[in-house]
Amino acid sequence: MIAPVVPPMLPSSGRGAGSPGVVALVRGPLPSLISRRTSTVIYGLSAVDDRGRVADRLVMRALGWSAGLRLDIHETAGVLTVLTDPNGDYQVTGQGHLRLPTPLRHRCGLAAGDRVLLAADPERSRLAIYPPAALDTLLSQQPAGGASA
Repeated sequence: MIAPVVPPMLPSSGRGAGSPGVVALVRGPLPSLISRRTSTVIYGLSAVDDRGRVADRLVMRALGWSAGLRLDIHETAGVLTVLTDPNGDYQVTGQGHLRLPTPLRHRCGLAAGDRVLLAADPERSRLAIYPPAALDTLLSQQPAGGASA
């Protein structure tokens, strides 16, 4: 049998201090964040559908992209970059989706059902799409064991 754990009674000037069954909360400084955000990038997740489409309303709204907008899509180091381009070969679909070209999906190892990280930079009107393989590479470059204090 395991004995119950009962927190100790702490002195307090608050109501009920010292009463049986009342535990005072110890307040201290809140921990600070490890780092603060330095950009206005909006993140989203999307699954690639069987037609190679990805969609995230928040991301598309943040970019101000709507149906018919012409785009250029290219791949660098396993990451897809989508930029507005009046002469682009691709466009936002009528439903507000991005259709990723088959050759680029194959190059990045993307299949239907794979989830991708979308990173929208509204200031540059740019979207980066990180397939799982690209995220694996990024995460493998992080030090093991987490940060130390």
